[in-house]
Amino acid sequence: METRFFDHNATTPLAPEAKQAWNDAVDDLWLNPSSPYRAAARVHAHLQEARERLAGLFSVAPDRVVFNSGASEGNNAVFAHWAATLPGEAKVGVSPTEHPSVMEAAKHYFGARVVWLELEAHGAVAFDKIPWDQIAALSVMAANNETGLLNPWQKIAVAARDRGIVFHCDASQWIGKMPLDGLRACDFVTGCAHKFGGPRGVGFWLLPEGSGLSSLEGGAQESGHRAGTEDLASILSMIAALEQASVGLATGRDAFEQALSGFEIVGQQAERLWNTSLLIAPEFANVRWIRGLEKRGFLVSSGAACATGKEGPSQVLAAMGLSAESMRRVLRISSGSTTEIQHWMLLADALQAVAAELSAEAAKTNSSVISID
Repeated sequence: METRFFDHNATTPLAPEAKQAWNDAVDDLWLNPSSPYRAAARVHAHLQEARERLAGLFSVAPDRVVFNSGASEGNNAVFAHWAATLPGEAKVGVSPTEHPSVMEAAKHYFGARVVWLELEAHGAVAFDKIPWDQIAALSVMAANNETGLLNPWQKIAVAARDRGIVFHCDASQWIGKMPLDGLRACDFVTGCAHKFGGPRGVGFWLLPEGSGLSSLEGGAQESGHRAGTEDLASILSMIAALEQASVGLATGRDAFEQALSGFEIVGQQAERLWNTSLLIAPEFANVRWIRGLEKRGFLVSSGAACATGKEGPSQVLAAMGLSAESMRRVLRISSGSTTEIQHWMLLADALQAVAAELSAEAAKTNSSVISID
């Protein structure tokens, strides 16, 4: 039985172009780019060329591009930098639907000085209610990893710059799925390779020119922003993946949602990523749906993989007003660039089959209880 992967917001398979770039670099460019001999200088030249290629995709100066291990490191470092450089009593505005690496970093470094931004009814940040006069910096993700909802980050970037307020955008879910135009207007941007067909353990920042952000202390790599020998193979693999990523794809997501019966779709009338559908099943715990779908060859999730194992409901969905009971029935469906409309429709059929199976099991259990009584 062929397995259909519908959890691309958690991670993505390595793109063929990314795998080839990695293999080539491992074979030919394995020297330390900071070593003093000429052979290493060639590796360093490839590192700088990689920086220029990535900068070109965002239309920014190469000096703004700094490589790191991914979005969790990137997001934490931004808040650590703000805590060290903003005035002592400065407050930061943060969307309550951010990734845990933003929300937990914000709470760790700023505590009661975090101003949680208000949301529209559908769950995106309410631009007109941002308390500009209360904050010195703010962090709003481009696209939500659980719901796929898009925030008005473009408007926020312009408004923040006009007011002299520093703006950070976690664009991990946006990059590779949506156009990169406009991200250069954000002061800080974090990106993560394994969300768009690159390898795990590598990502990047776009930093403001002249930024003093420093993630790891030690050597002078990455112009002093992040110590540690650069993983050139992973960096080149990441860039190859992004260069081939298809954005704004036509998708079978909408036809899939129309084919469902009995499921509530979170944010259906709002702007969302083309690949994401967050469902609330009519009954039964989501783990039972996930197991039933897996038996039929479909891999889906119950929400953010980064939150698996944490106690309590999703902070994102709680901020949107969903009840704890509803959150027990949530299924996150997220496709990739190679997912075809027939794959979506087969998933719809599988969901209806699982619904019938779970209902039959429940009826059998209830019948047994009645007969015992």
